[in-house]
Amino acid sequence: MPDPGLPEWRLLLNHLHATFRAPSFAEAAAFVQRVADATDADADVRRSGVVRVTVPRHDVESSATISALAAEANLVAEPLAATTVEVGIDAMDIASVRPFWKAVLGYVDDDQASIVDPERIGPPFWFQQMDEPRPQRDRLHIDVTVPDDEAEARVQAALAAGGTLVTDRWKRSFWVLADPEGNEACVCTWQDRD
Repeated sequence: MPDPGLPEWRLLLNHLHATFRAPSFAEAAAFVQRVADATDADADVRRSGVVRVTVPRHDVESSATISALAAEANLVAEPLAATTVEVGIDAMDIASVRPFWKAVLGYVDDDQASIVDPERIGPPFWFQQMDEPRPQRDRLHIDVTVPDDEAEARVQAALAAGGTLVTDRWKRSFWVLADPEGNEACVCTWQDRD
């Protein structure tokens, strides 16, 4: 919680997060419009009336403004609903695997340890230095679903960034790629799905 006077907010990964519930989607959308008019917060609204709002950790002023707007709209705060997901990749050579994951995901650098979705919609990926390889086949597998007219470009960007094509046997539906240490990712589309 950033301040004892803002119990709706929780600090997660250097951002303040709040979740509010409106009685309807229309009321949630109206609240998001008021937030947009008053702050530079990121907001996500769902048909169920749930609104998730995120601001940088030091932007307590915007947090207070958003809390006041939620109170005016009689929205219910759900502070324990604040959740975020990260994906960690164990790597022997982070410098060689990081460009592959940036390319295959369409992400950008955030800091020395992570890459992020430029719109902050998808989860951040971070890299953990390993001293010796693990004996398993790979340490993770990620499916990245993209529009069908973006798939080939995404595959080519991942290959150019040091990845390898494991198989394109199911291309149009998905391509299996691997980073330089064998961690796999599939670039997937809606095409040819059963």
